Formats: sequence, C-alpha cells, structure tokens
Amino acid sequence: MALCHTLELPAKMQYSASQYIAIQNSLYVAFGPPNIGAFIEFAAPLAAIALAVLVRKRRPAFQLTLLAIAFMLLAFPVIFFAFTEPANRVIRSATPEAIPANWEQLRYQWEYSHLARFFCHLAAFSTLLLSVLGETPARYLRGQAE
Repeated sequence: MALCHTLELPAKMQYSASQYIAIQNSLYVAFGPPNIGAFIEFAAPLAAIALAVLVRKRRPAFQLTLLAIAFMLLAFPVIFFAFTEPANRVIRSATPEAIPANWEQLRYQWEYSHLARFFCHLAAFSTLLLSVLGETPARYLRGQAE
C-alpha cells in the first residue's frame, strides 16, 4: 500500500487545499481502520518473527530476517504513529470548506511519511529475498536441480 501512496505522491503534491482534503477524506478516511492494509502491516512482522525462529541457526538467513523485521517495525509502528497518524487525525476533521492553516505541512508529512515507509518495506522485502537466495543451493539457481 505504501507503494501506491508513493506512486500518487507527484500528482497529489499539485492539488489545491480543497482538492487534497476532499480526496484524503474520501479515499482514506472513508475506508479507515481497520482495513486490509492495517492487517497486513500488523501480520507481516509477526510472520517474519516466526520465520526468524525457524531460521535462527542459519547464518546469514537469521541476521537478514532480523534486519527485515527492523525495517518493518520502523515503517509500522514508528514512522506511521510518529508522522502519518498525527496528520490523519487533523485531516479527518477537516473539510474542503474548513481547511487547516497548516494543510501544506500536513500534506508533506503524510505523503513523505508514506514514501519513507515504502523504502522501509522495500528494504525489508529485499533483505528477505537475499535471505532466501542465500539459503537456495546454487544448482537450483542455475536451473540444474535433479
């Protein structure tokens, strides 16, 4: 989901205040928590923790899995609750007719916190992928499995 927000960022940074507030409140607040994204954000680190338990005796898979967990936990809850949710609270109470004075700051905070979360998720996915590739015998990677 953070990738979707990242892809929307360039266009949304061009919106007027009333457009931005209307879109945020129709797209995101209308479907507010709990939603499938919240479930995934909560479940992904739990699944990675289970994976870490399973690979705890395999280095570097264990270390890469721990790094992935750290990236996931940085994205949610750290960045989300420090930056995204405070902006959500103010925007939820706004309307296109009653725009907060600091709406641009809130827009930057919301949009760029999702960009940061996307990079955390990408780093987590990449480290998990490296973990799997590191555990995969070379003959499978070359397509020579028996």
